[in-house]
Amino acid sequence: PGRASIERFSNLELHTTVDDTVKGRHCLLLGAVAPPDEHLLATLLLAHTLAREGAQGVTALLPYLGYARQDREEPGKSLAAAWVGELLRTSRVDRVITVDVHSASIHTLFPIPVCSLSPAPVFAAELARLGFHDATIVAPDEGALERAEAVRSTAGIERPLAHFVKRRSSAGIVHSRLHGEVGRRAVVVDDILDTGGTLLSACQALREAGAEQIVIMATHGLFTGTRWQSLPALGVTRICCTDTVPLPERAATAGIVVLSVADVIAAHLRAVRQALSA
Repeated sequence: PGRASIERFSNLELHTTVDDTVKGRHCLLLGAVAPPDEHLLATLLLAHTLAREGAQGVTALLPYLGYARQDREEPGKSLAAAWVGELLRTSRVDRVITVDVHSASIHTLFPIPVCSLSPAPVFAAELARLGFHDATIVAPDEGALERAEAVRSTAGIERPLAHFVKRRSSAGIVHSRLHGEVGRRAVVVDDILDTGGTLLSACQALREAGAEQIVIMATHGLFTGTRWQSLPALGVTRICCTDTVPLPERAATAGIVVLSVADVIAAHLRAVRQALSA
């Protein structure tokens, strides 16, 4: 492990100090974009410092890539996903490794390569531990189909995938149609649990479709606001997320299950190292 520090001057400006010689070496920077602003700035400043100290290359390992949901080009509105990509490139980051990025459009919006690792092995192992071999894996919208299918196939669940069609109305998220059949136990797979609005609507529809026990598996547990706290009343018996972001105190006291993605990241880094040494 390299030694570096990020501190503030009395005027609150950030400054970094790198205590090891990095010249000619490739540096893997474990950074954070959650909570976004301060952590992102600190990550950018440290990456820039490593490059100025002569690092051969800087890879940013950002388990949760904040701002990735702001990926739609709309007149008069910021395109924050592209902005973060430019900031990373300008700060001399060569490549980004993340976990379960929100949208594939990030690959075209970022000016540097982005590798998104799947948390499917982590969720599949938890399903096996719970004995959920007969569960129905559910995607809460069409955008979650690929990640839900990855969990289903990795877990070896034979029951076909089910998914919702989602639309937004003035009243919030509405799930207008369920494709596929749902059994007694359902597992909803998504990338982010933020306010919980999407999952509340999906779980309500699943209850109406006959699901008695619902488990939620969301990669990044942000747990903002209070709406998500109503999920247990809709038959949700377990909420699982990963350690890609720090678990807020309000969620820690609610019995949320946190699963580690360390093995997934380590396996990828080993594969990269072997490829480079071959």
